[in-house]
Amino acid sequence: QLLEVSHQIWAHPELCYEEHFAHGLLSDAISEAGLEVERGAYGLDTAFRAVAGGGSGPTIVICCEYDALPEIGHACGHNIIAAAGLGAGLAAAAVAEALDGTVVILGTPAEEGGGGKILMIERGALDGVDAAMMVHPADQDLDSFHAIANHELHCEFHGKAAHAAAAPHLGRNALDAAVAAYTNVAMLRQHIRSNERVHGIFTNGGDKANIVPHRASMAWYVRSGTAASLAELEPRFLACLEAGALAAGVEVTSEWVSAAYDDLVVVPSFAERYSANLATRGRTMTPWTNRMDLMGSTDMGNVSHVVPSIHPMIAVAPTGIAIHTREFTEHARGPAGDRAVIDGAVAMARTVVDLWCDAALLEQITVEFARHP
Repeated sequence: QLLEVSHQIWAHPELCYEEHFAHGLLSDAISEAGLEVERGAYGLDTAFRAVAGGGSGPTIVICCEYDALPEIGHACGHNIIAAAGLGAGLAAAAVAEALDGTVVILGTPAEEGGGGKILMIERGALDGVDAAMMVHPADQDLDSFHAIANHELHCEFHGKAAHAAAAPHLGRNALDAAVAAYTNVAMLRQHIRSNERVHGIFTNGGDKANIVPHRASMAWYVRSGTAASLAELEPRFLACLEAGALAAGVEVTSEWVSAAYDDLVVVPSFAERYSANLATRGRTMTPWTNRMDLMGSTDMGNVSHVVPSIHPMIAVAPTGIAIHTREFTEHARGPAGDRAVIDGAVAMARTVVDLWCDAALLEQITVEFARHP
């Protein structure tokens, strides 16, 4: 059943906040297993919540992601995240009452830029929760992920249209402003920290070649190691946009899209227990510090600042096959992807049981989490 769920979601890729097929498929599977599902949870059409147990023991959240990417589908393997989370949640639910614990299966839409978990946190999704987890596909088994803070920005340059041949002097070229801004950012990249990234695309560059472009727009991601260092980088980035507009004699407006993604807080004892459980599946875990090149951002980072969390990476492709590529998309539907669904589900379910049964473990995790600033 889990593999069929994974394959079906893979075959129906949906962008952020449009994951109606995946939302229905997962909700139906949970309902058929005997749990009550709140569909459209927290005011988000494609979010869901299901709870099992309800004793006096710890409350553990398992997060499912299921949105895809434009053009290349499930190149981040969210079909695997969803199916593994479903399996872990249903397995834990089967023993929750006997072990006096509570498991919450959360369907969290829009990880790829929409910040679904951030909105869910603001609306109470983590109230009363003791710990949270999910597992993410990669090209290697890693105990965590080098996730840095990220903020998405959309900007638009406003110029003045004119005939590009007959009267170019009457125009003010918004595309020139955008190109200048892009060049400015390229120069900025030489003088930022090694764990900072700024990358963007042109989303509009004019209407016709013989019209001076009166409008040009861009979409950007600005990333840094922590929320604090991101706040320092953002005004430097904005200055690049403003300088491009000034040089071309146009105006620029910009908007930060949703809240910023936080960096991921790593809790060693939590990651180690998951790693030990994954080892029972014949996998050898590599410390995430050995793969600092695997860098990105996730709204699970925001979760990790609220409750102790893990975000391990599970191998579904040969080493060197990067996520967000067409090659990775194919592996997410292949035999290694299927194995990751089952191994990830079992390892997470066993980790939930450990948190219910080992009070000393949860106490240690809580202490380590509290040390993070």
